[in-house]
Formats: sequence, structure tokens, C-alpha cells
Amino acid sequence: MRQPEDELTALEEACLRRKLPEDSSGLVDFSSNDYLGLASHPRLITAFQKAAEKYGVGSTASRLISGTKAPHRELENLIAEAKSTEAALCFATGYSTSIGVLTALLSKGDTVILDKLCHASLIDGARMSQATIRVFPHNHLEKLESLLKSAARKATAHSRILVVTESIFSMDGDVAKLSEICALTKKYNSLMMVDEAHALGVRGQTGMGLTEELNLADQIDFHMGTLGKAAGVAGGYLAASQSWIDLLMNQARSFIYSTAPPPAQAAAAQAAIDLIRSDEGLTLRKKLWENLHFFQQASGIPDAPQSPIVPWIVGEADAALTLSARLREQGLLVTAIRYPSVPRNTARLRITINATHHKDDMARLASWLKN
Repeated sequence: MRQPEDELTALEEACLRRKLPEDSSGLVDFSSNDYLGLASHPRLITAFQKAAEKYGVGSTASRLISGTKAPHRELENLIAEAKSTEAALCFATGYSTSIGVLTALLSKGDTVILDKLCHASLIDGARMSQATIRVFPHNHLEKLESLLKSAARKATAHSRILVVTESIFSMDGDVAKLSEICALTKKYNSLMMVDEAHALGVRGQTGMGLTEELNLADQIDFHMGTLGKAAGVAGGYLAASQSWIDLLMNQARSFIYSTAPPPAQAAAAQAAIDLIRSDEGLTLRKKLWENLHFFQQASGIPDAPQSPIVPWIVGEADAALTLSARLREQGLLVTAIRYPSVPRNTARLRITINATHHKDDMARLASWLKN
């Protein structure tokens, strides 16, 4: 029997062993997904506190037993309205959303087609669904059409074909070719799911993501997202038609068999969505993009960022770890990302810029990166 020590040693030798980081208080955080700085916003804190006083700190049961409280329903109604769908369903985490949705929608005989750079949670959900999995190179429309054509030719009257992509990709920060993917999906009578985890709060006229920005909301069957990034709280959601949401409520095991998120969490998330769509949210987005353009110029990055995620490719895992440690010594928290989160030999610093960063800190980071 192999021992855990042997596997840990192998990971250590490959510079791939993970450890929980030390206390990062006092460091300037360039690794957080809190793109608008809402995690510590007074309005969200107040909403959380008031709901905790009214409902307690836990939901006490799963949603289908006695765990559903008013804040859960109010949050789902708000998300549905904001995403222009009939209904929405919230999950405890983004990961459980991916797993629950894909295993509920798909089964043996169905086909799921994913962009190669889709998040690990989407890949895991696809694998667990027992559907046939097909992968197309990142944003490669010709290969996607070829896979759709093949799947459609083999499809039966009862089988489903689902195309899955992120709108903003979590490690490279670039965007999907959503308009073209939508057109191909409809051409081959397939379903489409878009994960807006890193676009919510960042893109779109009211911050509702790239689908809103491109006016594609009515062409997407399943709008997925998380509430723990730009929204600053925690949890995940899926917005769709009422019939699809009803099906998920009955078949998504990560929803059915999980204790509901605390009502206070749902209340804070509702406050976050309201704030993102408000004038203050627009101001925060403008500040975020101002900071991104400043950092681009200061660091010499050739291409304008498409999101708050700026990958600084290093190559080898040990080199990325060394650079991350050196920046930490300077009071800058920039986490090294290694395989399997990214392909081998593409280890990087995943730099994230947010609306609350100061120019002097961004300039300091840029200076150290260029040295």
C-alpha cells in the first residue's frame, strides 16, 4: 500500500505540494477575488448582522426540509430578475453549484462539450455526470462546431447536448467568444451554460456579466455564477427557466443533501447584488478599470487586461514560488499558481487588481516584477 508520506515527498520534489499560507494580514493583497472590495463593505456587514440577529447564524437543515428562509428566496428572486430569467437557485458554494447542476442535467447518453480551460469544478461535474465528454481547444470555434456536428448526428430524441464555457477564464483572465458560441449552440439545437464567476460585478452595464454586456441573456440556457468573488460573500447560483430550476431542485444532489447556506449569508449576498447594480457599483467598476489600466502601463503588459485577472507567466513551478516569496518579503501577497491549476511549464503569479488598490502599491508591485 502506498503511504501518504511517499506521495507528499513526490509533490515536494516537483514543487507542487500545497500548504495553507501563513497569516497574510498586513500584506497588500494582489491575489484576492474581491474585485470591488465588497467583502468589507459596511452595507454588506450590516445586512449580515441584521439577518443573523433575526434568523441566527445557521439555517439548521437542507433547503428541502426546513432550511429555506426568507433571505434565500429573496436572493434567488433578485438574481433571476438581474439575470433576466424566470427563476434561480442558490447553492452553498460555487463548486457545489457546478457539481450539482451538471450531474442533474446530464446522464449517460448525453454529451457535454467544454472549453479546455474551464474551471476544475466544471470538469469534475462533467465527469461525475457520466455523459460523454468532449473538449475543444480554448476559444477554438472550428473545433467546437466539429464536435457539435458530431454530437448532433449521434443524438437521439431524448439525449441532451450541453456546451459549457466560462465568460472570463479564471487563470488567464481572457474572455470567451460568447456571441459565436451562442450562434453555434443554437445552430445545432444544443443547450448552453455560461459560468460568470469572474465576470459578475466586473462586466456589463449593471455588472451582471459578459452576457449582459453582449446582450446575450436570452440566448443562454443556464447562467451560473458565484457570490464569493466580486460579490464579496460566498455561495453559487444557477439562473434559468422555471422548469429547469424545478428539475435542479429535485435532482441536484449537492443542493438536496447539503445544509442550506446561513440566512445571513444570503442577506449579505442580496445586499451585494443590489450594490453592484447601483450607481455606487458603477463607480467601483470604473475605479477598477482605471486601476487595471494604470497597472498595465506601470508593469509594461502589452495587451489591455480584459478582466481583473492579470497572469504573470514564469514557467517553472519553483521559479514562481521563489518570486512569490520575494514579493511577500516586500509586503505584497501574490500567490504562485502551479500545475494542475494551470498546464505544466506555465506556472505563474495570478495577479488580481481591485477597485480599492492604491497606485503606489500597484507601482511598487510593477517595479518588483520588472526587476
